[in-house]
Amino acid sequence: MSVTVRELGGASADGDVAALQGLLESVPDYAERITGYPPGPSDGLSALLSVPDGFDPAHKHGIGLWDGPLLVAFADVLLGYPSASFAYIGLLVVRGERQQEGLGAAMHEAVVDRLRRTGTERLRLGIVATNAEVAEPFWRALGYEPTGERKPYRYDHVESTVALWERPV
Repeated sequence: MSVTVRELGGASADGDVAALQGLLESVPDYAERITGYPPGPSDGLSALLSVPDGFDPAHKHGIGLWDGPLLVAFADVLLGYPSASFAYIGLLVVRGERQQEGLGAAMHEAVVDRLRRTGTERLRLGIVATNAEVAEPFWRALGYEPTGERKPYRYDHVESTVALWERPV
């Protein structure tokens, strides 16, 4: 597998939004588990731009794993969230027809490699309960463990919880 890693945005922002939108549309079951709806027409742009309230967007990084011109995996990473020694993975998604090829683990390793250069000590992520059956085995295999902390989650008519998971960088 010959893939390249690069940050999305910058000079290729328009093409990157379209590539990310295509990737998100390739996994409609993920969006339906999280939001109750199939992917919307602006989900790619939203994934590149959305940040938590009060978070500096300059510390948000959208990292793509490309197989030639095809975006095969994407990770949304917030540096310094929720505190300086952490990075938060808001999303890690693999193109539907390319799942089970090790691309999710490769995308994660690319994120970890970048974070090692930043002084980040711990990685954190949240698993929405409506997606837990699919997500938990993946994250556990990468060394994440639940912290025991849960928060309410709501997206329109989907009401659930988010379990926080962590691992050292």
